[in-house]
Amino acid sequence: MTEMHNARVAILADSPLQRHVLQQVLADNGYHVVLNSDPERFDEAAWPTVATDLWLIDLSQTEESSLVDALLEGAEVPILFGEGQAPERFTDPFTQWEKRLIGKLKRLIGDPVAAVGPALETLLQDQPRPPRLTLPEPLANLPLPAGDPAPEVWLLAASLGGPAAVKAFLDALPGGLPVGFLYAQHIGDGFAASLLRAVGRHSQWHIQGVRPGEPVRCGEVVVVPTQQELTFRANSALDIVERAWPEPYTPSISQMMLNLAQHFGTRCGVIVFSGMGNDGTASAPYVRRRGGTLWTQSASTCIAPSMPESLRESGLATLTADPRGLAEALVARLAEQRS
Repeated sequence: MTEMHNARVAILADSPLQRHVLQQVLADNGYHVVLNSDPERFDEAAWPTVATDLWLIDLSQTEESSLVDALLEGAEVPILFGEGQAPERFTDPFTQWEKRLIGKLKRLIGDPVAAVGPALETLLQDQPRPPRLTLPEPLANLPLPAGDPAPEVWLLAASLGGPAAVKAFLDALPGGLPVGFLYAQHIGDGFAASLLRAVGRHSQWHIQGVRPGEPVRCGEVVVVPTQQELTFRANSALDIVERAWPEPYTPSISQMMLNLAQHFGTRCGVIVFSGMGNDGTASAPYVRRRGGTLWTQSASTCIAPSMPESLRESGLATLTADPRGLAEALVARLAEQRS
């Protein structure tokens, strides 16, 4: 199997629009498209020279193709037939179509998000502590809320490039804020401990795993588990249910957003940081209907901008900034609420 974060895909599709959509979807989800061609315009004799880990074939008009026949007989890498014509973007059918396609790619040639765990090593190296924002007077004059159940809970959502961005956000935040966080990070198994150390090493915020039966508290960042769904009890305590997250993402940011907004309504927010794909966009309308707030990291500061850009393009995000700018905006928002 190829290195998961560099999986190569060759596309053969007879519709120009379909080729465009497939190119964008695969690139947004971390796959490297090495060929994107109409099979009728591609030299059949040249296919053995294409360095790919998978052939993706999507034919809507061509009934027979000698090129496809040759691939089926001689290709030494997987051949995947597509999910049919892509529905209109930003619709539920498109989301389901994309999930099916990416889910199959992950099973056949690996998950690009596997690169997130090893990249944590760079965050564990010695680095100077960044400057922290000053706690504004309206908040500094209040009793220290650390350890109290959080009156507001915000979800920090990230995929590829997320740990560095979330770390920069938390490094900038002063302690003593009346808010708690959940942190949903697409990451492979076996990196939970490294994630806690890497993201929290310079922060005044306590990064920890889930304690079922306990609420999210002020001063805490609770890391969402990757294998089991996280929900809330009637008293706002956290609860882990014995079911897997909906495919193809673990954890599913979209599902976590639904669970959070259903319980906290106007007392919740979501910040989407660097990441591949569009996990979270499908649930954004529900979060807004429940009165929640949606912010995104600016594309120019992301390693992988497609996840925050997808939410921003939906028109539902109300603020876009770099990680420090997002921290400044949150501090200002909390200070204004209590001034």
